[in-house]
Amino acid sequence: MTLDLPDDSPLLGLPWIITVGPLADPAEWEPVVCGPYERPHALALAEAVVADEQLMAVVEPLVPALSAEEIRGEVAAAQLAADDEAAGIEAADLYGDFEQVLDEQDDGPGESWATATVGATSPEPLPVPTEEQVRAGFGRIAGLLRAR
Repeated sequence: MTLDLPDDSPLLGLPWIITVGPLADPAEWEPVVCGPYERPHALALAEAVVADEQLMAVVEPLVPALSAEEIRGEVAAAQLAADDEAAGIEAADLYGDFEQVLDEQDDGPGESWATATVGATSPEPLPVPTEEQVRAGFGRIAGLLRAR
């Protein structure tokens, strides 16, 4: 699965990651995240991995957020999209109670794909990096990738 983007989308120039996980039960094992790649490479690799397997691959861009405010904006957008999807499911009550179906699907053990704990082992939050520090980190990551 990936985003269907227009040819002039600025997202096309971003690095992309691949998340590979079980097709049936997300609690079966933890998904594997690989990347970053250029989009055509990510799409080709994901397709090759899932071609003959019972796996799901999600190819998505890495959004280079440079501040906590930008990250909060991305989180808010994701939350709005989830709310819209939930409202759509409720409105599409054609074949029965979809809430019950969704609840039954979520009854498995373990964390969901979208659940992550940030800073759980740290008693104090880490300082928020500046834009310059984030950009320097991007440069170091690019250097590491070039060296591989």
